[in-house]
Amino acid sequence: MDQYAYKSILPEITDTWHAISLPDEMFSNVSPNLSDIRIFGITNKKDTIEAPYLLRLKAEKKTFNKIPFTILNTSYNEKGTYITMEIPTKQAINQIHLDFEQSNFDWLITLEGTQDRKEWYTIKEDYRILSIKNELTDYQFTTIRFPNTQYHYFRILIKDTKKPVLQSANVTRYEVKEANYKEYDIERLNIQNPKGIKKTIIDVNLKTPVPVSYIGVEVQETFDYYRPISIRYMVDSIQIQQGSWKPRYKELGSGVLNSIEGNIFTNTSTIAQKFRLEIDNHDNQPLKINKVIVKGYQHELVARFTNPGTYYLVYGNDKMRKPSYDLNYVSANIPEEMTTLIPEARQTIDHEEPIVAEPLFTNKIWLWGIMSIVILLLGGFTLSMMKKK
Repeated sequence: MDQYAYKSILPEITDTWHAISLPDEMFSNVSPNLSDIRIFGITNKKDTIEAPYLLRLKAEKKTFNKIPFTILNTSYNEKGTYITMEIPTKQAINQIHLDFEQSNFDWLITLEGTQDRKEWYTIKEDYRILSIKNELTDYQFTTIRFPNTQYHYFRILIKDTKKPVLQSANVTRYEVKEANYKEYDIERLNIQNPKGIKKTIIDVNLKTPVPVSYIGVEVQETFDYYRPISIRYMVDSIQIQQGSWKPRYKELGSGVLNSIEGNIFTNTSTIAQKFRLEIDNHDNQPLKINKVIVKGYQHELVARFTNPGTYYLVYGNDKMRKPSYDLNYVSANIPEEMTTLIPEARQTIDHEEPIVAEPLFTNKIWLWGIMSIVILLLGGFTLSMMKKK
C-alpha cells in the first residue's frame, strides 16, 4: 500500500459484492487511464489482501434493430413528392433514415401511416430535413425520428417543387438506455470574439480535473445557424519566456453547432479541468451563448470482498499498470443489485524516508581544520628529522 499516495476507508462492508462510487476529488491524483486504482484490506492478523473489482462507466447503451421494408412507389403532384413504404413485419419502428442524390436542400416533410392504404394517419408534420455541403460546411440531418409506431404502410411527403432522388433508406427501431451523468460546476466561463479571426472562443474552467464525456452549448438565437465547432482540453503548459506560459491543448471532439438538433457533443470519457471551444463563424455575426453544460459518466467500481478486514480505496501512482483480475473475463455471477459504498475522506499515505548515511564531516570548516593539523604535524615531523641529521 505504501507504493501509493492516497487512501480512503471503505465503510460498512457487509456483503460479498458492493458498488463503490468514485469521488470527484480522486481524479486529480490518478493516472489518466485509472490504472493505479486498487482496493486493499488489512485483516485481523495484519495481513494485506487485495479485493478484485470491475470499473463501470454508467454510459448510455444504444441498440439499432434494422427492419426490412420495401419501397412500393414514388409519385409526384402539386404538393410534392410521395414515397410509400411497406413494412412486412409487425414490429414497431421509430426511425427512418433517408439518403438523397442532392447534396444541398432544406425540405419540410409529412410522415403518415396506415394499415390498409385507405385512411392515413399523421405521425409527423412539417418535420425538417436538410443537407448543406460546400467548402466551409458539411452537415446533414435526414433522419426522421418519431415515437414507436406500428403500421403496415408508411408514406413520406416531401414538400418541394423539385423532385428529390432517393438513393437509399433505412428503417430501424432505435432504443437507448440513458446514461447516468454527473453535472459539474463551472468555476470560470470566458467568451471572446477576437477581431480578425471570425471565431468565437469559449474557455471553460472546472473546479478540479474530472472525467468529462458530455458538453452542451445553449445558444440564444432563434434563427437558423450552422457553425463548425471544435472542442479541446488542456493537457499542460509550456514556458515561452520568463514568467509567461502557453497552454497546450489536445483535440476532444468536433461537430456542427446548429439550430436543428440539440447542441450536445459527446466524447470518450477524458479527465480534464480546462476546455476550449472554438466556433467558426465564417462571415456571420457571432452567436450569443447563454450557457455551457459539462457532464461526465458516473464512475463506480464493482468489487468482491471474500475476507473480513478493514478495506481502503487506494490510488496515486502513475507507474502502475492496470490490474488483471478474473472478474475481467468472468462476470456472469455478479448480482444486478448491490449496496453502494461512499469512500470516506481522502488520507495521505505516509512513506518512511530512506535512511541515508551522512558523511562524518558535513561542515567544511571541520575539514579544513583537520587538514591544517595534519599539515602542521607533517611539517613538525619533517623539521625534527632534519635536526637529527
